[in-house]
Amino acid sequence: MRRTRLCATAVAAVAACVLSACGGGGGGGGQSGGAQGGGGQLSMGIAVANISLNFAREMVDGATSAAQHAGGVDFQAVGPPNTDGPAEEKLFQNLVKTARDGVVLENLDPPIFTRPAAQAIDQGVPVVALDTAPTPGSKMSLYVGNDNYELGTMLANELLKRLPPNPSGPVVIGVPNPGTPVLDSRAKGIADTLKAKAPGITPLGPYLTYSDPNQNLQAWQSLVHANPTALAFLGVGDADSYDLAKIKRDENGKYLVAGADVDAKTLQEVKAGFDFVTIDPEHFLKGYIATALLIKSVKEKTPLPQGWLHMPGLVVDQGNIDTILKRQTSPQAAYDYYKPEIDKILANPNAYLRPLGDAR
Repeated sequence: MRRTRLCATAVAAVAACVLSACGGGGGGGGQSGGAQGGGGQLSMGIAVANISLNFAREMVDGATSAAQHAGGVDFQAVGPPNTDGPAEEKLFQNLVKTARDGVVLENLDPPIFTRPAAQAIDQGVPVVALDTAPTPGSKMSLYVGNDNYELGTMLANELLKRLPPNPSGPVVIGVPNPGTPVLDSRAKGIADTLKAKAPGITPLGPYLTYSDPNQNLQAWQSLVHANPTALAFLGVGDADSYDLAKIKRDENGKYLVAGADVDAKTLQEVKAGFDFVTIDPEHFLKGYIATALLIKSVKEKTPLPQGWLHMPGLVVDQGNIDTILKRQTSPQAAYDYYKPEIDKILANPNAYLRPLGDAR
């Protein structure tokens, strides 16, 4: 049975949202403290980079669902309301003091989590990296995430399908948080694919577009107005998707626009035809798998898989938008949609493993 509570915690003058969920049934002993002695509930959690944005909420929903289905897990989710690496770092450090049986860590600034993650692991708290590959010194040995370069190539290929043969002109690329490996890899995948397959296209950017929706909208308005001959404007984050669609709709733009993730506003823009696609990193699935593997390892006292557990991505367009809209109605609907894939991955996670150093 699910319990959810919402509260605010001051961290460096930033309010942080905290969610807690308890799974029913008995749990096995943890590796570090929360359920020592057997029979008690495991104490576990997830830290995310921005708990206000859809991409992080999807991962939290997936992780929470995995904890509920496993049973015997007291599960917390923490993250700042805006993208703020130092604020998340403090939340993570607090979380590992209470979630002693294991933590899933998603972040957008891996270097600042190198030492805190290594310290947690040295203290006996297992930590699994989610969505962003860990740094070598972090001691995290399992990473669950996409091939983000591949996600970028998917978006570029979808654009080329919708342009006339031998297209010529600029395509503007935006990144909400430059320097974030996940997002930079997507932008590079877009640019490299366009250069290789359409020499007449000139990729411009990537430009800073910000993760805050209001700043994002302003940044894209400036880029659209500064590039009146652009064939398309492509972002790699969730605010990019719906803000670009809003500009195209409001200004009756003839260019193409698209981005990533499945925020509710983005899906409505895909259905209406303003975003020609969105690229879904399938965050719920990633959060579920990372948490389920962590819980299994702790309960069964077996080692975690080692390496990069490669996760798929999905093109969402008008052909499958209704199915995705149904999937997004609730965490239960998402689980029902993903269950065949979840069962397949958990049955043989080693089949999805790649070298950690290959993550991009």
